Amino acid sequence: MSNTLGFSQEGLSLAGKVKRDYKSGDPITVPGDDKRILIPEYLLNRQIHLEGFEDPLPLALVSARDPESPMAISAAVRLSPLAGKKKLIRGVFDIVKETTKHDAVKKCVELVTENDFDPTAINTLANHAGLYVKQARERYSIALKNNLKALMDGELEPRRFVEEFFALTEAGNLRQEIRKKLVTSLLTSPNIRPSIKFLFLENFERFPSMVRDMIVRELMATPDRPHMDMIRDELKWMSTEENLFGKAH
Repeated sequence: MSNTLGFSQEGLSLAGKVKRDYKSGDPITVPGDDKRILIPEYLLNRQIHLEGFEDPLPLALVSARDPESPMAISAAVRLSPLAGKKKLIRGVFDIVKETTKHDAVKKCVELVTENDFDPTAINTLANHAGLYVKQARERYSIALKNNLKALMDGELEPRRFVEEFFALTEAGNLRQEIRKKLVTSLLTSPNIRPSIKFLFLENFERFPSMVRDMIVRELMATPDRPHMDMIRDELKWMSTEENLFGKAH
Protein backbone atom coordinates (compact mmCIF):
# COMPACT_ATOMS: atom_id res chain seq x y z
CA MET A 1 0.00 0.00 0.00
CA SER A 2 1.31 3.45 -0.93
CA ASN A 3 1.66 6.15 1.70
CA THR A 4 0.34 9.69 1.29
CA LEU A 5 3.46 10.64 -0.66
CA GLY A 6 2.79 7.97 -3.29
CA PHE A 7 5.49 5.47 -2.31
CA SER A 8 5.15 1.95 -0.90
CA GLN A 9 7.46 -0.18 1.22
CA GLU A 10 7.36 -2.82 -1.51
CA GLY A 11 8.49 -0.23 -4.05
CA LEU A 12 11.25 1.05 -1.79
CA SER A 13 12.56 -2.50 -1.30
CA LEU A 14 12.43 -3.20 -5.03
CA ALA A 15 14.24 0.06 -5.78
CA GLY A 16 17.09 -1.12 -3.58
CA LYS A 17 17.22 -4.45 -5.38
CA VAL A 18 17.16 -2.76 -8.80
CA LYS A 19 20.04 -0.52 -7.76
CA ARG A 20 22.07 -3.53 -6.60
CA ASP A 21 21.30 -5.42 -9.81
CA TYR A 22 22.54 -2.55 -11.96
CA LYS A 23 25.71 -2.34 -9.89
CA SER A 24 26.39 -6.08 -10.17
CA GLY A 25 25.33 -6.34 -13.81
CA ASP A 26 22.54 -8.81 -13.06
CA PRO A 27 19.38 -8.62 -15.19
CA ILE A 28 16.30 -6.90 -13.83
CA THR A 29 13.64 -9.54 -13.24
CA VAL A 30 9.88 -9.56 -12.76
CA PRO A 31 9.02 -9.16 -9.06
CA GLY A 32 8.05 -12.49 -7.55
CA ASP A 33 9.55 -14.44 -10.46
CA ASP A 34 13.34 -14.34 -10.60
CA LYS A 35 13.24 -16.68 -13.61
CA ARG A 36 11.64 -14.06 -15.87
CA ILE A 37 13.68 -11.15 -17.16
CA LEU A 38 11.82 -7.85 -17.23
CA ILE A 39 11.42 -6.69 -20.83
CA PRO A 40 10.05 -3.43 -22.30
CA GLU A 41 6.78 -5.02 -23.40
CA TYR A 42 5.89 -5.89 -19.80
CA LEU A 43 6.42 -2.28 -18.74
CA LEU A 44 4.32 -0.94 -21.59
CA ASN A 45 1.43 -3.32 -20.93
CA ARG A 46 -0.73 -1.74 -18.24
CA GLN A 47 -2.78 -4.94 -18.06
CA ILE A 48 0.19 -6.71 -16.46
CA HIS A 49 0.44 -6.04 -12.75
CA LEU A 50 4.13 -5.76 -11.91
CA GLU A 51 3.84 -5.50 -8.12
CA GLY A 52 6.74 -3.27 -6.99
CA PHE A 53 7.04 -1.80 -10.46
CA GLU A 54 3.70 -0.10 -9.89
CA ASP A 55 5.65 2.19 -7.55
CA PRO A 56 7.45 5.29 -8.90
CA LEU A 57 10.92 4.73 -7.44
CA PRO A 58 11.83 1.46 -9.23
CA LEU A 59 10.41 2.88 -12.46
CA ALA A 60 12.45 6.04 -12.03
CA LEU A 61 15.61 4.00 -11.48
CA VAL A 62 15.08 2.01 -14.67
CA SER A 63 14.20 5.19 -16.58
CA ALA A 64 17.36 6.92 -15.43
CA ARG A 65 19.90 4.11 -15.17
CA ASP A 66 19.09 1.37 -17.65
CA PRO A 67 21.84 1.32 -20.29
CA GLU A 68 19.39 0.48 -23.10
CA SER A 69 16.92 3.08 -24.32
CA PRO A 70 14.01 0.63 -25.03
CA MET A 71 13.89 -0.37 -21.35
CA ALA A 72 14.41 3.18 -20.12
CA ILE A 73 11.70 4.74 -22.30
CA SER A 74 9.24 1.95 -21.40
CA ALA A 75 9.79 2.56 -17.69
CA ALA A 76 9.39 6.32 -18.18
CA VAL A 77 6.08 5.79 -19.98
CA ARG A 78 4.79 3.59 -17.13
CA LEU A 79 5.94 6.21 -14.62
CA SER A 80 4.21 9.07 -16.46
CA PRO A 81 0.63 8.77 -15.07
CA LEU A 82 1.98 8.36 -11.53
CA ALA A 83 3.96 11.59 -11.85
CA GLY A 84 0.76 13.53 -12.47
CA LYS A 85 -0.80 12.46 -9.17
CA LYS A 86 1.68 13.67 -6.55
CA LYS A 87 3.97 16.69 -6.41
CA LEU A 88 6.86 14.66 -4.98
CA ILE A 89 6.59 12.03 -7.72
CA ARG A 90 6.57 14.82 -10.29
CA GLY A 91 9.85 15.97 -8.76
CA VAL A 92 11.22 12.45 -9.21
CA PHE A 93 10.02 12.56 -12.84
CA ASP A 94 11.97 15.79 -13.37
CA ILE A 95 15.09 14.21 -11.86
CA VAL A 96 14.78 11.36 -14.36
CA LYS A 97 14.95 13.91 -17.16
CA GLU A 98 18.09 15.47 -15.68
CA THR A 99 19.93 12.20 -14.98
CA THR A 100 19.08 9.89 -17.89
CA LYS A 101 21.54 9.56 -20.75
CA HIS A 102 18.78 8.75 -23.25
CA ASP A 103 17.35 11.54 -25.37
CA ALA A 104 14.17 9.52 -25.87
CA VAL A 105 13.53 9.56 -22.12
CA LYS A 106 14.20 13.29 -21.89
CA LYS A 107 11.69 13.92 -24.69
CA CYS A 108 9.17 11.64 -23.00
CA VAL A 109 9.33 13.63 -19.77
CA GLU A 110 9.08 16.90 -21.69
CA LEU A 111 6.07 15.81 -23.74
CA VAL A 112 4.17 14.43 -20.78
CA THR A 113 4.87 17.53 -18.69
CA GLU A 114 3.96 19.93 -21.51
CA ASN A 115 0.63 18.10 -21.91
CA ASP A 116 -0.01 18.35 -18.17
CA PHE A 117 0.01 14.54 -17.77
CA ASP A 118 -3.03 14.17 -20.02
CA PRO A 119 -3.99 10.46 -20.25
CA THR A 120 -4.61 10.68 -23.99
CA ALA A 121 -1.14 12.11 -24.55
CA ILE A 122 0.39 9.38 -22.37
CA ASN A 123 -1.47 6.66 -24.31
CA THR A 124 -0.24 8.11 -27.59
CA LEU A 125 3.29 8.18 -26.22
CA ALA A 126 2.95 4.55 -25.09
CA ASN A 127 1.98 3.54 -28.63
CA HIS A 128 5.02 5.35 -30.04
CA ALA A 129 7.22 3.73 -27.41
CA GLY A 130 5.92 0.27 -28.42
CA LEU A 131 6.90 0.96 -32.02
CA TYR A 132 10.29 2.27 -30.88
CA VAL A 133 10.94 -0.93 -28.91
CA LYS A 134 9.89 -3.11 -31.86
CA GLN A 135 12.14 -1.25 -34.29
CA ALA A 136 15.09 -1.36 -31.89
CA ARG A 137 14.71 -5.11 -31.44
CA GLU A 138 14.55 -5.58 -35.22
CA ARG A 139 17.79 -3.62 -35.62
CA TYR A 140 19.56 -5.82 -33.10
CA SER A 141 18.21 -8.98 -34.78
CA ILE A 142 19.45 -7.81 -38.18
CA ALA A 143 22.86 -7.06 -36.67
CA LEU A 144 23.02 -10.58 -35.22
CA LYS A 145 22.18 -12.12 -38.61
CA ASN A 146 24.76 -9.96 -40.36
CA ASN A 147 27.42 -10.93 -37.83
CA LEU A 148 26.65 -14.62 -38.31
CA LYS A 149 27.00 -14.25 -42.08
CA ALA A 150 30.28 -12.38 -41.63
CA LEU A 151 31.52 -15.17 -39.32
CA MET A 152 30.61 -17.88 -41.84
CA ASP A 153 32.25 -15.88 -44.63
CA GLY A 154 35.45 -15.53 -42.62
CA GLU A 155 35.05 -11.77 -42.32
CA LEU A 156 34.51 -11.66 -38.55
CA GLU A 157 36.94 -13.07 -36.01
CA PRO A 158 35.28 -15.72 -33.75
CA ARG A 159 36.05 -14.06 -30.43
CA ARG A 160 34.67 -10.77 -31.67
CA PHE A 161 31.56 -12.57 -32.91
CA VAL A 162 30.95 -14.01 -29.45
CA GLU A 163 31.56 -10.67 -27.74
CA GLU A 164 29.17 -8.88 -30.08
CA PHE A 165 26.62 -11.67 -29.69
CA PHE A 166 26.42 -11.01 -25.96
CA ALA A 167 26.35 -7.24 -26.45
CA LEU A 168 23.56 -7.39 -29.03
CA THR A 169 21.35 -9.89 -27.20
CA GLU A 170 21.65 -7.90 -23.98
CA ALA A 171 21.08 -4.55 -25.66
CA GLY A 172 18.13 -5.92 -27.60
CA ASN A 173 16.37 -7.14 -24.45
CA LEU A 174 15.62 -10.37 -26.26
CA ARG A 175 13.13 -12.70 -24.60
CA GLN A 176 14.57 -15.67 -22.74
CA GLU A 177 13.13 -18.14 -25.24
CA ILE A 178 14.74 -16.31 -28.15
CA ARG A 179 18.15 -16.20 -26.46
CA LYS A 180 17.87 -19.90 -25.73
CA LYS A 181 16.93 -20.68 -29.32
CA LEU A 182 19.79 -18.63 -30.75
CA VAL A 183 22.42 -20.22 -28.54
CA THR A 184 21.22 -23.81 -28.89
CA SER A 185 21.04 -23.36 -32.67
CA LEU A 186 24.66 -22.23 -32.74
CA LEU A 187 25.87 -24.96 -30.40
CA THR A 188 24.11 -27.74 -32.31
CA SER A 189 24.85 -26.49 -35.83
CA PRO A 190 27.23 -28.67 -37.87
CA ASN A 191 28.34 -25.53 -39.70
CA ILE A 192 29.79 -23.83 -36.61
CA ARG A 193 33.37 -24.76 -35.75
CA PRO A 194 33.96 -26.44 -32.35
CA SER A 195 36.33 -23.63 -31.31
CA ILE A 196 33.50 -21.11 -31.65
CA LYS A 197 31.12 -23.31 -29.66
CA PHE A 198 33.64 -23.55 -26.84
CA LEU A 199 34.04 -19.78 -26.82
CA PHE A 200 30.34 -19.64 -25.94
CA LEU A 201 30.85 -22.18 -23.17
CA GLU A 202 33.80 -20.15 -21.84
CA ASN A 203 31.43 -17.21 -21.50
CA PHE A 204 28.44 -19.25 -20.36
CA GLU A 205 28.22 -17.54 -16.96
CA ARG A 206 27.42 -14.26 -18.73
CA PHE A 207 23.94 -15.53 -19.54
CA PRO A 208 21.32 -14.94 -16.83
CA SER A 209 20.84 -18.07 -14.74
CA MET A 210 17.32 -18.69 -16.08
CA VAL A 211 18.64 -18.60 -19.66
CA ARG A 212 21.52 -20.95 -18.77
CA ASP A 213 19.04 -23.44 -17.31
CA MET A 214 16.92 -23.36 -20.46
CA ILE A 215 19.95 -23.81 -22.73
CA VAL A 216 21.30 -26.74 -20.72
CA ARG A 217 17.97 -28.56 -20.60
CA GLU A 218 17.62 -28.16 -24.36
CA LEU A 219 21.15 -29.40 -25.06
CA MET A 220 20.90 -32.38 -22.73
CA ALA A 221 17.76 -33.48 -24.60
CA THR A 222 19.16 -32.83 -28.08
CA PRO A 223 19.76 -35.90 -30.29
CA ASP A 224 23.37 -36.66 -31.11
CA ARG A 225 24.93 -34.22 -33.54
CA PRO A 226 28.51 -33.28 -34.38
CA HIS A 227 30.44 -32.16 -31.28
CA MET A 228 27.46 -32.73 -28.97
CA ASP A 229 29.26 -35.29 -26.80
CA MET A 230 32.06 -32.80 -26.15
CA ILE A 231 29.59 -30.03 -25.36
CA ARG A 232 27.61 -32.23 -22.98
CA ASP A 233 30.78 -33.36 -21.24
CA GLU A 234 31.85 -29.74 -20.80
CA LEU A 235 28.45 -28.79 -19.41
CA LYS A 236 28.54 -31.71 -16.97
CA TRP A 237 31.96 -30.61 -15.76
CA MET A 238 30.76 -27.03 -15.42
CA SER A 239 27.74 -28.24 -13.45
CA THR A 240 29.98 -29.85 -10.84
CA GLU A 241 31.83 -26.56 -10.48
CA GLU A 242 28.91 -24.12 -10.50
CA ASN A 243 25.72 -26.25 -10.28
CA LEU A 244 24.58 -24.55 -13.45
CA PHE A 245 21.55 -26.62 -14.20
CA GLY A 246 20.21 -27.93 -10.94
CA LYS A 247 17.65 -30.61 -11.78
CA ALA A 248 18.33 -30.52 -15.52
CA HIS A 249 20.76 -33.46 -15.41
